[in-house]
Amino acid sequence: MVEGFLLVDKEGGWTSHDVVAKCRGILGERKIGHAGTLDPMATGLLVLGVGRATRLLRYVQGGAKRYEARVAFGIATDTLDADGAILEREPMDFAPEELSVVANRFVGSISQVPPMVSAVKFGGRRLYELARQGIDVEREARTVQIHGIEVVDVSPGPYPEAELVVRCGSGTYIRTLVDDMARALGGRAHLTALRRTAIGSHDVGRALTVEALDALDEPATALLGMAEGLGELGSAVVDEDTALGVSNGVIFAASAFEAEAPGSYRIINEEGALLAVYSSDGRRAKPEVVVA
Repeated sequence: MVEGFLLVDKEGGWTSHDVVAKCRGILGERKIGHAGTLDPMATGLLVLGVGRATRLLRYVQGGAKRYEARVAFGIATDTLDADGAILEREPMDFAPEELSVVANRFVGSISQVPPMVSAVKFGGRRLYELARQGIDVEREARTVQIHGIEVVDVSPGPYPEAELVVRCGSGTYIRTLVDDMARALGGRAHLTALRRTAIGSHDVGRALTVEALDALDEPATALLGMAEGLGELGSAVVDEDTALGVSNGVIFAASAFEAEAPGSYRIINEEGALLAVYSSDGRRAKPEVVVA
């Protein structure tokens, strides 16, 4: 059985769905999903769940993300990235220190309006589908978490360019973030490049391109086990008798797994295989996902 997590370094021009479709053919497994969509322009880490691991993707999806972004200030596009048509062009003049000050104002819990070119649904349809038809609809703002914004470099000029490293929570739109920062400086901006370098504990340094995966004699050897793929969660190793109960979705006292602290954690057998993800409220431990 082919199952586990696969770390892919997505190339530019590919959709996340393209990557999934290609990996289905390479691995010979139809049941593959991904955690966290990357736009075609973006490159970097895409975590795939293969086989039963598709049921665990939500735990990866919720992990903190790290992005490297290149931004062009003074130029607005209809997609907020380099793939879009230019809407306006107005020179901007600011010092690198001003950008750092503004960046700090966006760290923490902030409100974002999803861009029209996003997968958010409106009336049962994806926003990007409406955008392709020239339809613009009112979108509700969402609260997202920005853990940090580092201004790596700023190239001066009438249309300054900057390199940023952004650490953020799930659901953050980097294209919206950089344009909002530009508005705070009195102008507009768009992304010229975006690379995701980490999701939770997973780093793009461990990922393979689709081409490299396809070149392997046994592509399935590139998969991470389900227990390893959820390495950010706490864990409890159980004996054979307890493992049988876990496999049947039995509710335990939280103390049975030494998991009095609330939250989700892995239940692993003595061979190191993932049996389930349980959650504790401090009193009882209940199954969230059973894979055994």
